[in-house]
Amino acid sequence: MSIDVIVVGLGFGADFAPIYQAHPDVGRVAVVDADPARTTAVADRLGIAVRFPSLDEALAAPGWDAVHLLTPVRFHAEQVQQVLRSGRHCASAVPMATTLEDLDALIAAQDDAQRNYMMMETAVYSREFFHALSLLESGKLGRLAYFKGDHLQNLDGFPDYWRGYPPMHYVTHALSPALALANTRVESVRCLGSSKLTPDHIGVAGEGFGTEAALFKLAGDDLVANVTMSFFQLGRSYLEGFSVYGDEGGLEWPQLEGGPMKEFKLEQLPDGRRGRPVTEADVRPPGAPELLPEALKRFADGGHGGSHPHLVHEFVSSIVENRRPRVDARTAATWTAPGICAHQSALQGGAEIQVPDYGAR
Repeated sequence: MSIDVIVVGLGFGADFAPIYQAHPDVGRVAVVDADPARTTAVADRLGIAVRFPSLDEALAAPGWDAVHLLTPVRFHAEQVQQVLRSGRHCASAVPMATTLEDLDALIAAQDDAQRNYMMMETAVYSREFFHALSLLESGKLGRLAYFKGDHLQNLDGFPDYWRGYPPMHYVTHALSPALALANTRVESVRCLGSSKLTPDHIGVAGEGFGTEAALFKLAGDDLVANVTMSFFQLGRSYLEGFSVYGDEGGLEWPQLEGGPMKEFKLEQLPDGRRGRPVTEADVRPPGAPELLPEALKRFADGGHGGSHPHLVHEFVSSIVENRRPRVDARTAATWTAPGICAHQSALQGGAEIQVPDYGAR
């Protein structure tokens, strides 16, 4: 079985279109972008013949099986529902949505359409995540003990729809590795905002904070994920990643982009010594190209930790194999809702907010 895929939004989507072209289970690939010049440039470069000027026109065309949305956040909830109602499978960039009501609506849309929805969360298909998972499964971490996540990125100069964007609404990159490794959800959150937005940074979301720091209580165990998100008014270079610690070892994200991760191993306590010694090692995870079809392995050294071909392969395979994708609507809501609730907590001075249970598999 082969499927035909439409890629919508060629800023980020230009990275994904050639991966779909190379996938052995994909037939035709079409592209959509609001900028005709960009559509022409990308499609000509990739040799893509079918081009649509809008999502509406793409969905009106017969014979396409799936759509991958790489459009601005404010369009995600509406466009995903539009795609599912058209009878197509839908992949979408993060986040799933920015309100709890829209999360419920997208779950209902997936269930009603009986089509696949997948949130394309890069963090859980990155080479760093695969390495953390191997350490956990091999027992080198021991019992999970603590998680830390960071996404610090200055958004000044970005398109205006990012102005004043609540940092915690974009939490999935920093939080989803913890939830995937622990195979759980967030039960509740307490979050504090820091550095109240200056008037020039306030956008459509209203007053808020440049930085938000949250403690997420995970369900089913005594685990906490400590996540800091910052998009404005913070003098710090870009940092986006996660660290995981067990009671026998740990894996820590580098403090500077491009540096090696740090792997820790807690050694046995020597006689007469206070405190167990810890060995440290620099690691540059190789990723997991063996999980990919041969035709996609050449993309495994790309951005976002080499995650893009894994995301495409999982989305396509879920359709071909007639199964739900790993990050379906309920899982996506489970990973997205904590950030929505965290921002609510920050606006309420750090009040504890319960996070809905979406019954993710």
